[in-house]
Amino acid sequence: MSISTSPPAPVVMTGAGSTELSRSEPPIIVFEKVTKIYANGQAAIRDASFTVRPRDFVFVVGASGAGKSTVIRLLIREERATQGHVLVEGQDLARLKHRHLPRLRRKMGIVFQDFKLLPNLTVEQNVAFAIQVTDPGRPHLKEKVGEALYIVGLEDKLSAFPTELSGGEQQRVAIARALVHRPRIFLADEPTGNLDPDAGWGIVQLLQQINHRGATVVMATHNREVVDLCRRRVLAIEDGRIVRDEAEGAYLRDGDAIL
Repeated sequence: MSISTSPPAPVVMTGAGSTELSRSEPPIIVFEKVTKIYANGQAAIRDASFTVRPRDFVFVVGASGAGKSTVIRLLIREERATQGHVLVEGQDLARLKHRHLPRLRRKMGIVFQDFKLLPNLTVEQNVAFAIQVTDPGRPHLKEKVGEALYIVGLEDKLSAFPTELSGGEQQRVAIARALVHRPRIFLADEPTGNLDPDAGWGIVQLLQQINHRGATVVMATHNREVVDLCRRRVLAIEDGRIVRDEAEGAYLRDGDAIL
């Protein structure tokens, strides 16, 4: 398997990240002794504690069923913790009223493995839809959509439909849709899972650029190759427990079993 590591095209976003500055700021994400037990009795997360600072880039790694996607669902309050506390920008999500969920999610960009594009809408309409649903009165809609598509390199695909795009292009549209609100936190749940290696690497490069320009990125993945290439912070999960939290980590430590 070969992945091209040539430098990506520039991404234009406002703001710039600083690792040193982030260390002096309060965490943007906090998991405090979090356990999540589903109705069937399955414990997806067990006593997990970690923090994420502003402008961090974190890979959450582990085998299928380890609990990676549950971390993402807890962060967007799609699931509630059974025990413990999940905080985003100081807000305890257990205390967040349902009517305030849209406001929370507007602070986040969220992409998934399966793109979740609307097949009967064009690229431009798919990206605009994110604003029209959550903030229909927002001015300069066309300019915002154009900027988001420029960031992901698809400004020439405005009129295309999802079925006319490659998988990598469809994921870029999903990222553009998530960027329209200029989120401080960007969550990606297996974003390379349906892509070939080169397209997947392009998506990871794009997420790194988004992080470099100021967003905090949390990416759940079992893609060993991209984690090893990037050498960013790694949270490893096994059977719902965090077994490793390593700066500039690899997918596995020496002697670890293959996940």
